[in-house]
Amino acid sequence: MAHSVRRDAPELPDLSLLKRLARDQLIYLLEQLPGRKDLFIEADLMSPLDRIANVTTLKQHEVDKLYKVEYKPIVSTSDQLCFLIRPRIRTVKWICDIVNADKTAGKCRRYKIVFTPQKFYACETLLEEQGIFGDVTTDEWAFYLLPLDDDIISLELPEFFRDTFVEGDQRWVRTAGSALHLLHSLYGPFSKVYGIGRCSKMAYESWREQVEEGEQKARQAEIGNVFLIDRDVDFVTPLCSQVVYEGLVDDIFRIKCGCVEFGSDVTSSDKSIKVMLNSQDKVFNEIRNEHFSNVFSFLSQKARNLQTAYDKRRGMDIQQMKTFVSDELKGLKQEHRLLSLHIGACESMMKKKTKQDFQELLKTEHSLLEGFEIRECISVIEEHINRQVSMVESLRLLCLLSITENGLLSKDYRSLKAQYLQSYGVDHLLTFANLKQLGLLVEQQPGETLTVMESRVGKLVNDRAAGKLTDAFSSLAKKSNFRALSRRLNLVPKSDEEYDLRVPRDMAYIFSGAYVPLSCKLVEQVLERDGWTGLEEVTRMLNGQEFAVTRSNGTDSRVKSDAQRIILVMFLGGCTFSEISALRFLGREKGYKFIVVTTAITNSTRLMDSLLDNNI
Repeated sequence: MAHSVRRDAPELPDLSLLKRLARDQLIYLLEQLPGRKDLFIEADLMSPLDRIANVTTLKQHEVDKLYKVEYKPIVSTSDQLCFLIRPRIRTVKWICDIVNADKTAGKCRRYKIVFTPQKFYACETLLEEQGIFGDVTTDEWAFYLLPLDDDIISLELPEFFRDTFVEGDQRWVRTAGSALHLLHSLYGPFSKVYGIGRCSKMAYESWREQVEEGEQKARQAEIGNVFLIDRDVDFVTPLCSQVVYEGLVDDIFRIKCGCVEFGSDVTSSDKSIKVMLNSQDKVFNEIRNEHFSNVFSFLSQKARNLQTAYDKRRGMDIQQMKTFVSDELKGLKQEHRLLSLHIGACESMMKKKTKQDFQELLKTEHSLLEGFEIRECISVIEEHINRQVSMVESLRLLCLLSITENGLLSKDYRSLKAQYLQSYGVDHLLTFANLKQLGLLVEQQPGETLTVMESRVGKLVNDRAAGKLTDAFSSLAKKSNFRALSRRLNLVPKSDEEYDLRVPRDMAYIFSGAYVPLSCKLVEQVLERDGWTGLEEVTRMLNGQEFAVTRSNGTDSRVKSDAQRIILVMFLGGCTFSEISALRFLGREKGYKFIVVTTAITNSTRLMDSLLDNNI
């Protein structure tokens, strides 16, 4: 069932080097504080750290006890404390309180703060203000990139999206540039860099500065091309329900740092089990990119094949049995265990999705994407809100309605907003402000349709003499364009013919044949055209900020043709498993291999959660 790989497909570079570099640097930093020490780790660093250096490794380098940062007085009796934290003001303030409490109590200890992936000026300023700058040593653990699989790398920075796109805080842009620089120094030089989005442009410029500052070494490139894309270029894709297996597992069980915890409903026992979901899991690797409707039949066939393999034991002599036990039995047992878990996960997902009227929800989404039966869709959304099915799901459907309809009519906007606030609380007014700011949920202007505004902004964009657009015009352009983009790029396939999900014909299979993800379509078009030529109308509707750079430093002649077919796609603001599946499909069709780098893995729930502001 797993899609066949083209024989001429290039080999992916070894990403495990990133893990080894991160581990070696962490060990070096721990050794800078010689002797036994207690290590305090910020909660959201625990899972990534576990992928880099386990408890045994830490103990080998004189870490005595491990604690999770909990923002309360500590119980450690060690003379040396090491804090492994993100550069957050709240955490630094907590450390300041600990140091000052020790001073008051007359305790003498050594303190080391390790910021990852980098330290910010604001954190050092706070240490100075609290009077402990001279009492602590600070360092940076340049842990920018965590390989989650052979073709997925994450910065594990879920706050990147809100900080950058909602708060307008650009502090993480340098981090993204540094991550790109690290990849360039290990697997480059990159011969071509494409991108779209304001944040992508800034990250690219940050990376270029770092390349120019450092020394250039001639080497054989392993990655030829890079594509940078901002999350706000395509909000429709993460708002759609995921129906490929890996995406569905993430939506329901929440994959965290490449690992998922299956509860008793999956394991058929009292215990929950943590499972690593990557290409090492042979069963998962064959179904991860498949539409969910195909998975059960595959698992059934796999179970039959496994039983046949077990049945080979019958009639064996002693020597054959010995060979079978030593060579095959262990692998069969492991495959059997994983197969049982994935069958259990499928059954659990089927139960949950049936309960939530999942098919009706998908039908509503597909109608919104196609632009049909919008009144019926609004009625479904109203019912969803009034029944209080799910605060986040209701918000997701409202946003999908607004984006696909280029904003809501005033009467619909006010009615739906009032119903939502009555159902879930008026403290969500700030949430609506965030959604409006991002262009996710907007009201059409009275007396003027957004298509008219579109053309006005278009004239400004085309007028090069006018210079750069102001932020006001940028936000205006954000309000609309899905319908026009959909027609221009053929994002919604014609529904007059049956779509065979068992034999997908394009990337739309990841959404049951209803929609080709815009982000992935842009990648496909730019690679086909070797740039943005011919896509001027598309980039205008996406608010511009596109770029394409070919490096002319004499390295092109050394770049292997294989490297040219390895494309690094970097999502700034998060990427879904559905998009990763779509890019894998595109790679198989065109003979590319894609490596996806993302600030974090996202989905509709995480996206909406990051925009909620109901804690007045």
